[in-house]
Amino acid sequence: MTKKLFIRSSFAVGICLVFGFMGIIATQTGITEWYPSLLKPWFHIEVELFSIIWILMYVLMGVAAGIVWSKGFYHKWVKTALYHFLFQLLLNGFWFLLFFALEKPFLALLDLITLFILVVFTIRWFRIVNIRAAYLLTPYAAWVLFMIAINFEIWRLNS
Repeated sequence: MTKKLFIRSSFAVGICLVFGFMGIIATQTGITEWYPSLLKPWFHIEVELFSIIWILMYVLMGVAAGIVWSKGFYHKWVKTALYHFLFQLLLNGFWFLLFFALEKPFLALLDLITLFILVVFTIRWFRIVNIRAAYLLTPYAAWVLFMIAINFEIWRLNS
């Protein structure tokens, strides 16, 4: 790993973890009172495991973004890929706000569906720049699909 790649990946991981930290802050109101009172599907996971998986996803996302960024921000494909990445990261953070802080599972579900579509586009653009970076985002895409299923069932069971 080159020094440039390490620095850019570390910076990108840091940015992703900041978004994760903001998600933790957004969840604090809903996680203690509202979320425990909801009916949940049989396949939901405990909050502790949920947090660990999100941290892992943010690290993978950051490394992938760092790999793409190391190819040179001057290149239009790199810029396009990173713009997609940034937009999906914003939608990712917005989900925590919608679901936990505002307690709006349906709006959060719409956000997740949009997020998944954007993650697919991001993977496509990352693949153009670097195939390894694209592969690093595939567990995240699968995780978002799983989150869509959980979010949908929570909305359905509690509507």
